[in-house]
Amino acid sequence: MKLAGKIAVVTGSGQGIGQDIAISLAAAGASVVINYRSDITEAEETLKQVEATGSKGLIVKADISVVSELRQLIDSSIEYFGQLDILVNNAGIETHAPFWEVTEEDYDKVLDINLKGCFFATQFFVQHLMQTKRTGKIINISSVHEELPFPNFTAYCASKGGLKMMTRNLAVELGPYGITINNVAPGAIATPMNSKLLNDPTALGALLKNIPLNRLGQPKDVSAISTFLASSDADYITGSTFFVDGGLLWNYQEQ
Repeated sequence: MKLAGKIAVVTGSGQGIGQDIAISLAAAGASVVINYRSDITEAEETLKQVEATGSKGLIVKADISVVSELRQLIDSSIEYFGQLDILVNNAGIETHAPFWEVTEEDYDKVLDINLKGCFFATQFFVQHLMQTKRTGKIINISSVHEELPFPNFTAYCASKGGLKMMTRNLAVELGPYGITINNVAPGAIATPMNSKLLNDPTALGALLKNIPLNRLGQPKDVSAISTFLASSDADYITGSTFFVDGGLLWNYQEQ
């Protein structure tokens, strides 16, 4: 139980990758704060599976794009558990549109959740660590698109590229305080976010040709390395991005 006694916050942990990360952290011994924005039934399912591991869980509703709600998420978590040790910035969205058709509303939505939300969740978490003079772990769920161009998803790519640089910068700034920060960058993962792709055999077949391992990733492929980065085994790792993509990044060709 490498994370016994640790308290983790996982944003957007009602389904998909976030849900699997929450369960994986719990299985390693951590108590987990489960965050959701709109559907509490999904969060309740995550809580059920977290508690099935023998660990404790707490559900907190918060819209990651609203800074005041992020503050409440962190404060409520500290009030309930007394401390925080791990932050997983998982919540994220994408919108599809040619660049010349992207609206200000869509741009703001993507950047507010994917970048601003990560920025301020991390800030509030770091403030807590500094006030309590403790070390901690930050894991950002980024994307291969922090490196890989993705036509028609420019706002999304910009948000993930910004997250990459934020992570590198904070690795330097927070390192002296014993706080590590790393990105996990999934490729094509079989989650509800990719349901349209999963139900389109032609598009799925074309994508698989770009993946050397010839399969989509599973949430557990992402949660396994996230749990490792949250543990003491990763104490000397910071400012890095770990691609979980079956080789997609180095083999991708836009169709």
